[in-house]
Amino acid sequence: MKLALYLPNFRDHVTVKELEDLTALAEELDFDSIWTLDRVCVPEASDREELQYSFGMMSEFPKALPVPARGQWFQGWPLIPWLAAKTEKCRIGMSIVDTPYRAPAVLAAELATVDQLSNGRLNVGVGAGWMPEEFAASSAAHIFPKRHTHVRETIEIMQGIWTNDLFEYHGTFADFEPCGFGHKPVQDPHPPIFFSGLKDPKRSANRIAKYNLSGWIGIQDTSKELGDWRGPIQAELEELGKPDAMDNLELCSMYWFVITDEESDQTDNGKASNILIGTKQQITDNLKRLAEVGLTMPLIWPPFTDVPVSKTLDDLKVLNNEILPEVNAM
Repeated sequence: MKLALYLPNFRDHVTVKELEDLTALAEELDFDSIWTLDRVCVPEASDREELQYSFGMMSEFPKALPVPARGQWFQGWPLIPWLAAKTEKCRIGMSIVDTPYRAPAVLAAELATVDQLSNGRLNVGVGAGWMPEEFAASSAAHIFPKRHTHVRETIEIMQGIWTNDLFEYHGTFADFEPCGFGHKPVQDPHPPIFFSGLKDPKRSANRIAKYNLSGWIGIQDTSKELGDWRGPIQAELEELGKPDAMDNLELCSMYWFVITDEESDQTDNGKASNILIGTKQQITDNLKRLAEVGLTMPLIWPPFTDVPVSKTLDDLKVLNNEILPEVNAM
């Protein structure tokens, strides 16, 4: 198991200095990667718990975001080239890029430039988004009913632009004649693509097999959830003639993380479970269980509020220097 930092650019209040300190520590501790969060806006209706859907379309949570509409946070995408300049070893990415908010060809060309700026350290995470209010604010309300089609077309356009001198595409959301888009990515054949949100085994297997995807990113997944999903998806991949695809798939999930002095309640509350919130021993035990069912990289997510970054910095050192060696010694 390796570690990734989920940079808390989306929280009640965060400063550039705090993001710098967390980034520097992740680089110092040789974390695999640093990821930002894609959030375009926080609707004021969220403060009243009146969003159309619960957070992330997950039933365990209210119809609200964990950050107020007047919160002081940063957009995730502009931080990516900033991270390229701030780091030399860690890979960088946004978990995940909500593709409906971006023109596919523009996104593909910009990502190729970032891969050049980072000397081939870019990971690309893609997903469909979930919040109609955010689609409206992004001038993409018309895409919401067909957002999964937009993700598929974006993947096809990215791969086409990244691997061809000239590329054309004729689809639902993009229609253009042969064009060149400048520098190709450093990584050959292109940066690894991670997908998010698909827990249906058949659809997940089809997407992995068709596009040769490199990773999957979930959120707050318990060891039982990962185990229940991994078996059926393996069966589907075998049906598709790609039984080894899961062997090379980076299996990741985003986890809220705090080391506590007192034991936390470990009751299974689904996505609201205290999976990586608890004592050092509780976190160690949970990471061991996650490793056993195939999790390869947790994205360590500092809390949205209340826990100071100085505390998170100390906790990350304990996680890396004391907990992770015990997990990997299993």
